[in-house]
Amino acid sequence: MSESIAQPLLGKVLVIGGCGFLGHHVVDLLLRDWKCTVSVVDLTCQRNRRPDSDNVQYVEADITDLDNLVKVFGKLKPDVVIHTASPPAQGLGAVANDVFRKVNVEGTRAIISACQQNDVKALVYTSSASVMSNNKDDLVNANEDFPVIRGKMQTEYYSETKAHAEKLVLEANRNEGSDLLTVAIRPSGIFGEGDKQLVFHTVNILREGKDRIQVGANENLFDFTYVQNVAHAHLLAARALLVTHASSTAPLDHEKVDGEAFIITNDSPVYFWDFMRAIFHAAGSPKGTDHVWAMSREFGLFLGLLSEFAFTLLRKEPTFNRQRIIYSTMTRYYDISKAKRRLGYRPLVSLSEGVKRTVKWTLDQEKKNATPAKS
Repeated sequence: MSESIAQPLLGKVLVIGGCGFLGHHVVDLLLRDWKCTVSVVDLTCQRNRRPDSDNVQYVEADITDLDNLVKVFGKLKPDVVIHTASPPAQGLGAVANDVFRKVNVEGTRAIISACQQNDVKALVYTSSASVMSNNKDDLVNANEDFPVIRGKMQTEYYSETKAHAEKLVLEANRNEGSDLLTVAIRPSGIFGEGDKQLVFHTVNILREGKDRIQVGANENLFDFTYVQNVAHAHLLAARALLVTHASSTAPLDHEKVDGEAFIITNDSPVYFWDFMRAIFHAAGSPKGTDHVWAMSREFGLFLGLLSEFAFTLLRKEPTFNRQRIIYSTMTRYYDISKAKRRLGYRPLVSLSEGVKRTVKWTLDQEKKNATPAKS
């Protein structure tokens, strides 16, 4: 594992989904901290696009179109592929499930094949810590030895498709006569600049004056992870795969990265509603905990069901649903010792600093998108 690599630090890196929430942070970190050339494949490449002076090559492509993807890989000739593309996890119903399956499973299958056909050395896949959760039972200091929940035991189809894709990626390690090395990164509760889910919805709760309500007794620890730390873990994993690929000897079991999954968090579990109130505070709320009304989990699930039913009639995505009630009342935190030992991972940015940066970005977007007052 200590042998040197006779090439740039990461060589040619292709970020799949590089204009998305996580993907564009991976690109930012590559340009800031690593010696490499960077290309991006995304369905559309208009948002989160770097200036031309950064020399990032952008290619618009559908990852489920294998024939075209193989051609794109053939032109870009990446050494490393970082696959971050995935639909938002919050969708419900048959249409959302079709998208989850097509992008997460069939898209990942096509990416693996394109890697194998073009002599890619390393594939880093963005999985999810949710693959270990059945959304009913608490996860307490869970590590990679905990089972992946599949089939009828998995109540979230998004997590089912992420687990399926992770399995495809890890099985492709050193497989099919290919030298491709693979790894899966399982982040928990990603938030950061560009977040249109967790922090965005939490700030909206404040704007709507609903910050007085919490669900449950706030005794459930939860792991949230700032997006830059997740990006950092991906690049550490990519580097480790390249070191292994260049080595003449296989790594020992206790240092192995290829073919492995790694949980990534901020290593700072926090009570769920304390985190929500940290967002409220950063967004300008002066209120403390003395004004809070604790709603029971059962009543919250009932209201979430009513919301889902009403929005179904309106043919819109519900802004409030049972899934969010479940998240806000579950204990779900993890042990990241494996990532620390084998990847050398440590968070680059603290949880509190991550909240400040994310809320500032969210408020800046509010101002930017505000309708100018008529004269």
